[in-house]
Amino acid sequence: MDQKVRLDYLIDYLMREKGNTSTDIEAIKKDSFEEKLHLFQGLCNIRAPKPVDNAFIEVQDAFLTQWNHERPLTTISDLAAVEPQLYIWQGDITSLKVDAIVNAANSRFIGCTQANHTCIDNIIHTRAGVQLRLACAGIIQARGRKEPAGKAKITEGYNLPADFVIHTVGPFIDERGVSPLKERLLASSYRSSLTLADEHQLSTIAFCCISTGEFNFPNQRAAEIAVHTVKSYLAETGSELDVIFNVFKDEDFRIYQSLFEQSE
Repeated sequence: MDQKVRLDYLIDYLMREKGNTSTDIEAIKKDSFEEKLHLFQGLCNIRAPKPVDNAFIEVQDAFLTQWNHERPLTTISDLAAVEPQLYIWQGDITSLKVDAIVNAANSRFIGCTQANHTCIDNIIHTRAGVQLRLACAGIIQARGRKEPAGKAKITEGYNLPADFVIHTVGPFIDERGVSPLKERLLASSYRSSLTLADEHQLSTIAFCCISTGEFNFPNQRAAEIAVHTVKSYLAETGSELDVIFNVFKDEDFRIYQSLFEQSE
């Protein structure tokens, strides 16, 4: 089964599950592969965390594995350290083949449910597969309440190149701005993630820019807290973790570069 056939199967399954008719499904058959891929991503984004049959999982996993590996993957050996154990890398965090990537989750903890939204939460869940949302939903069901800011939980990476995903909810900045409490919560997100990685005896962890973007934390201050917290943790614990600061925007890349240049 090639990728086009797999994608048609997955869309058919998801649309029928959603209640679409055969006429609806027939209407998209002439769409391009890219248009169908966009639709597939959107359908996965809005899908509730409910059981799915083994046939779907088998086709989905084959599709995602090939899709995820069709682009260049980056490992820790491809990077040059800016300081011992510390790295900066700009790109899509889902293309990192490391032990764990960190997801900036929301308090509902089941991923972003807005179709084709470009937040990191959506991208990670899309490329991991529906199993990730089911695993996250199981964590929340066991807790019986939403996930608080500053904590971290770990799941498998499923179809991602990374073996694990560490999920943390960073603080949201509203019109009142950044407070000492919000700064402590952001630091806690980083420290909790590092602690969890060490508890699972991982070697590499890649952090996104937690709480920036959709959660409005100022990029400069967020980076300062991230670098300080990681350095302090490594020094205090003697952890041998290799830590990647993953950035996507040019602005964040310049900020992190500047912070490490200042520490030389």
